[in-house]
Amino acid sequence: MQLKVFFRLQRMTHCSGIMAQMSRHRPRSTSLRAEIAATAARLMAEDGVDDFATAKRKAARQLGVNEPHMLPGNDEIEEALHAYLALYQSDEHPERTRTLRLEALDIMQTLAPFHPYLTGAVLKGFAGPFSAIELQLFPDSSKEVEIFLLDYGVQFTSRELRRYTGDQARAVSVIEAEWNGSPVCLHIFDPRDERTAIKSSLAGKVMERATIAEVKALIGSDHD
Repeated sequence: MQLKVFFRLQRMTHCSGIMAQMSRHRPRSTSLRAEIAATAARLMAEDGVDDFATAKRKAARQLGVNEPHMLPGNDEIEEALHAYLALYQSDEHPERTRTLRLEALDIMQTLAPFHPYLTGAVLKGFAGPFSAIELQLFPDSSKEVEIFLLDYGVQFTSRELRRYTGDQARAVSVIEAEWNGSPVCLHIFDPRDERTAIKSSLAGKVMERATIAEVKALIGSDHD
């Protein structure tokens, strides 16, 4: 079933009754994965859930699914999210994407000494109204970035997150801030990792990212 039809049925029923009947006509695992992906996409688009792992767990709980092997992959949720945005936010989403990319470009230009790269939902075009602008930075030290932000008048909090560069696990500093009213998430990597493939998990896909020049080109294509 096409995702757009799937979403319309979810909106029309407001329950899982019809979806349960439909699942009799195809393998249970396929039906559940699709339903979880569609529900997770709606949570990300409408409810401010900003990461795939949280969205799929919440979606599974809502649907009463307890089997971890039934959970869809991030790529399945991303596909469902693009379909949801095209169906229900076709007017506002393109403008939101362009606005966020322009804001990201402005921040990247300010942070140019730290070799910024845009990544995440804003780059990939499925950012919701609550999505943060995610950047990867490669300074000599995270303290440099913190001092820069303080001098620039940006308040922030910091934490650590695990990322993989090649096959090596790294404890990465993450700085979260609000920049001109927009949430921003800065991932601070070692400068030696700039030319290395970065992943969120050992078995995960390489994270897509874009330089300042590439973001400018992307914004230009948005305008065409």
